[in-house]
Amino acid sequence: MSEKPFDICERTFEFSVRIVNLCSFLSETPSVKRDLGKQLLRSGTSIGANVEESRAGESSADLIHKLQISLKEAIEKQMIVF
Repeated sequence: MSEKPFDICERTFEFSVRIVNLCSFLSETPSVKRDLGKQLLRSGTSIGANVEESRAGESSADLIHKLQISLKEAIEKQMIVF
């Protein structure tokens, strides 16, 4: 019995849900964490949005471009967290 592969759209959606939960927690603190949480929310959720949008790319170049944007957002998110 073969299971469906855990594709990138599912993974980035679950990642976005985790980011939203984390940022919700951070928004309750009155410090720099709140400001960082706002940026983390924007970059963390845009990863999945761009991956999803790439599926409707008008060409191979468009698909690659949208996935590159997702990669840049992932790198930005990593820099904020670490």
